[in-house]
Amino acid sequence: MSEDLRTSLSSALVPAMRAQDVAAVAALRSALAAVANAEAVPVEQAPPAGALEQTRVGVGAADAPRRELTEEDVREVVRGEVTEREQAAGVLDGHGRADEAARLRAEAAVLREHLGR
Repeated sequence: MSEDLRTSLSSALVPAMRAQDVAAVAALRSALAAVANAEAVPVEQAPPAGALEQTRVGVGAADAPRRELTEEDVREVVRGEVTEREQAAGVLDGHGRADEAARLRAEAAVLREHLGR
């Protein structure tokens, strides 16, 4: 059974850090953060704050509800991260910043590898 994309990204992070693979670490952290941000509920949909005496108390009481992303939703977020890096690399190439463009393309390649699994 293959693991889901989020698990694949998470499990690849520690080995990338140990190998001091800067491009992989940056790409994986960024993709995981983008997925976490996609789970956030827009402020308009968050439950309203009530009177102090009506508030819940205890562990997790202040946690906002999160959206449940499907595997396809997670893949779409990561595809967006790849596209963003490739477009930015093209712009950087046009401005003579080949070193930065190469870094972004390396990050895109790391994410593309995980999408192909």
